[in-house]
Formats: sequence, structure tokens, C-alpha cells
Amino acid sequence: MTYKEQMDKWLSSDAVDAKTKEEIKAMNDKDAQESFYSYLEFGTAGLRGVLGAGTNRMNVYTVCHVTQGLAEFIKAKGKDAMERGVAISYDSRHGSTLFAEETAKVLGANGIKVYLSDSLRPVPELSFAVRHFETIAGVMITASHNPAKYNGYKVYGEDGGQMPPENADIVLGYINNTDIFGDVKSDDLDKLINKGLVVKFGGELDRAFIDNVKKQQIHPGIFEKAEDFKVVYTPLHGSGNIPVRMVLNEIGVKNVILVEQQLDPDGSFSTVKSPNPENKEALTLAIQLAKKHDADLAFGTDPDCDRVGTAVKDKNGEYITLTGNMIGALLTHYILSGRKANGTLPDNGIVVKTIVTTYMTDTICRDFGVDVENVLTGFKFIGEKMNGYQANGDYTYLLGFEESYGYLSGMHARDKDGVEASMLITEMAAYYKTKGMNLYDALMELYAKYGTYRERTIALTFEGIEGAGKIKAITAGIRKNPPKEIVGMKVLALSDYAERVRKDFVTGEQTAITLPKADVLLFELENNAWVAVRPSGTEPKIKFYIGVNENSVSEAEAKIDEAFAFINKKFLV
Repeated sequence: MTYKEQMDKWLSSDAVDAKTKEEIKAMNDKDAQESFYSYLEFGTAGLRGVLGAGTNRMNVYTVCHVTQGLAEFIKAKGKDAMERGVAISYDSRHGSTLFAEETAKVLGANGIKVYLSDSLRPVPELSFAVRHFETIAGVMITASHNPAKYNGYKVYGEDGGQMPPENADIVLGYINNTDIFGDVKSDDLDKLINKGLVVKFGGELDRAFIDNVKKQQIHPGIFEKAEDFKVVYTPLHGSGNIPVRMVLNEIGVKNVILVEQQLDPDGSFSTVKSPNPENKEALTLAIQLAKKHDADLAFGTDPDCDRVGTAVKDKNGEYITLTGNMIGALLTHYILSGRKANGTLPDNGIVVKTIVTTYMTDTICRDFGVDVENVLTGFKFIGEKMNGYQANGDYTYLLGFEESYGYLSGMHARDKDGVEASMLITEMAAYYKTKGMNLYDALMELYAKYGTYRERTIALTFEGIEGAGKIKAITAGIRKNPPKEIVGMKVLALSDYAERVRKDFVTGEQTAITLPKADVLLFELENNAWVAVRPSGTEPKIKFYIGVNENSVSEAEAKIDEAFAFINKKFLV
């Protein structure tokens, strides 16, 4: 069906409300094509897209369409699956409350029990809720750290992790065989609540979640020694406000300074350009407040509170942001050294990270006799490893993290936990303060011991139909003509995760890659350096990752600058 035929279908349907039809009629041809040329892609990350009318947009109709497909998937599993039900939560984005309620109405109308959050709650608590209520699935309405014009629909499996590819494919099959208007069932929410098909959850689950988060402390009571420790926190208008403040209070942090302008939920994220704590600009107000109060730490969580961005003073007394790789390396050392000191470091411990995450982790873990396992980008792959370790007992999971500012050390969830990470980062900063150090000092100490590992991620956005084609063209060009040398460093090997083969250019040997197929190219260079290329699975972006290991920070940064200039000239012009 062409985009114009899709438009006509929406305009002629009695199921579409008058306001949506007016929005469609007001579209110019380019906007109409972008909105209707395809359906939003459903995969292991669910849906994510721009808010608006059309099949390629996030709206009530696309949300209900996908939910009907999910309902068919659950019904096919039988009565027990339907009775176990689905947990639903949402963040502060435009449309999130409405989409959550519409999801509950469709599932309930299909006879599937629903546990619906009574207010906004973070991703990790939804993952925890799936496990706590033992539901068959979960849905989180969020577009994570994307700009305000986006929203999304993340589907979770019964383990609390994002739905695995094989199940996502089955759900997609049901979606494709379901008419967006004629086949979708729905019912009145109050009626479903009275029938017991929709049950709202709140404070009781919050209590259980926070109790599990607190179990991950490494040095309980550290704030009795660091009474003057000061931390600035901002939830960036998102769902972290209540749970993060709650856990900080309960572990004894006495001086929590809040960015008042960013406490209330605001789907427009009016005080920031983008609510992404990976960007220093998102922490502007927090850093200003940290300077005013001479705080030891400033940090912020994104709207669904699964990522944490951090700022601390450098050697010149200026507040700088630490990357996800830096915090991940610091947490790795903090957890391993702390557990070794208190006698709880297991002989079969393991840390899990993604293939585009700092290699410094490997060096630290070797020092403590702890194994490292690398997985594809996406926390669902870390969650799958956690399930395997728990089932077979081969390893004891200690920490999983991604370079994109997501961390989890406990077994209570199967997705990134910004609440737990906020607690651990704050505790870690207080611990180092008792040693006369801050997190920057601690990082420099790790560099002195393990080598100066530095990384940088460059994300380029290409939106719309033309953008998708541009991203494909860039990756295809690199795959067809891979470089043999990057800024004076020979390419020693290339791992092509689409072909699932590693080619060693020194020995000529080719070995199979056992990880799932993915559109990722990873170049291994001399001097423990590496470069990776990966189209994002959730945003209209292509990402370049650069990692080096040099003798000093200045040398490392200079090498990364050179590598980026090479990439820009070689592949992007």
C-alpha cells in the first residue's frame, strides 16, 4: 500500500478521531510521505518514533495496533500466560500516560490481566515489576533519552529483560496480520479495573524495589564518615526524581542539592535541548549549582532513569563530565576492590560489557582474577547472560554496563538501572572523599596503574527516508573498502558481525563470531586501539566508536582527534 493509500485509509476510517484527520489534511507532501511510507519498525527494542499522525509515527493507533499483536502472542501461549498478565509503566514524555492506559485497555479487552503503574516510574522498576509480579511480559512507554518529539514502546519478556529477537519476530508476525483499525479490541479502563483485569500498583512495589537496590551497596555506612559530602542531582524532568531521592536519603546522604527547575515532569524538557545525560549540556544547571555549593559530585538521570551522567572537579578545579566508559571502569574497580576487601569477591565472578565498551575493564578484571564477557550493544544481551549464569551457576554476575551510561550490578532487574547506579556512584564518590580524593583523582589513579584508556563516541543523525539511505550507504562503503591503516596504526583484524566472521590480517586466519548477527564493524588496531562502526537500533543515527591506550591523557586525546578526522575525511564526505 502506498503512502497516499494509507493516508486515504486513515481519513476514511470511522476509528480515527477528527483531530487526527485534521492533522493529516494539513500535511505537505513530504511530511505525508514521512508519516505514512511505512509502519514504525517493531523489534527487540519495541517501537520508537516521532509523535504524530500516521503509520510511521507514535500515536494511539500505532500503539494499540502493536498491543493487539502482543495480545495475540500472549493468548497463543494459553490461559496461564493470560492470567500472569503484563506489567505496564511509563515516563514523563508527551503521550506516555495515554499510551500506557490505551495499552492496558487493549490487553484487558483481550482477557489479559494488567498491572498498571499508578504514576510515572523508571525502566528498572518496570523490569523489576515483571519479575516481582511474575508476569508473562512488560511494556514501558518511553523514548529513553531522545529529544522531546519522540516517544516509544519497549516490550519486556518474562525474565524482565527486553524481548528476545525470536519472540519479537513472532509478535511482529501477529502485528502484520492485524488490521490497525478493524482488528484491535479495547474496553473502558474503569470497567476493566472493576472486573479485576487491570490492577494498579504503586508504593508497595516502590518499597520492594528500593530494598533490592540498597542490597547492592559496597560500603554501607560510608556517609557516617563523609558527613560533609555534597551531591547535586537532577532527574531532567523525568521518572528518577522520587526513587533516586528516596534511595539517597535511605543510605544516609545528608547533603542532596536538587536542581529545582528540573524536578517536575515535563514532556517538553523545557530547560534542556535534549534530556540526554551523555551530553554535557544536559547537566548545565546541575554543574552551575555544583559550583555554587562546591559540591563533590553532580549527576543527572534521563527521563526513564536507566542512564546516569556525572560531573566532578578535575585537577584545575573545573567541573568536567565523565564518560560512561570512565564511570564503568571506576565502578568495576570499586566493586571488585570493595568485595575483595570485605571477603565477598567470588572465585567465579564475571563482568559483562558490550563490544564497543572500554577495554580498560578487561585489564582491571584480570588484576582481580575476574572474567569478562563481551556482548552486542543492547542491555538485553547482558540480561540474557545474567539468566544463563543464574541457571547454570558457572559464573557469579558482578556488574554489567554499556559505554552509553547504563549500569546494573544487582540481579533484581534485567535492564539498566539508573536508580542503583545513582546510589553506587554517589557512594563511590563519598568513599574516595574519605581517602582525600574525588572521582577524577580516582580515575587518574587507575590510569597510572592500568594504562590511559580513552574512548569517544561520535553519533551522526540522519533523519527520514533519505537519512536511512545515507546510513546504509556509509556502512556499505566501509564494508566494501575497509581501511588497512588508521592514523599510522595498522589494522590487525576486522570483525564483521553481519557476516559473523573475524578476519586476522596478520595471519590470514578467519574465525567464526558466535554472537548474533548485527550490522557492526570492529577494527582492531596496533597499540590496543580500536574503531567500531554501528548504525543505532533505536535512533536515526550512525555511531563511530574510537578507543586508544596511550601513555598520557593528552596523547590519548590527540590520537582520538586524529582518528576522528580520518573517519570524517575517509567515510563521511
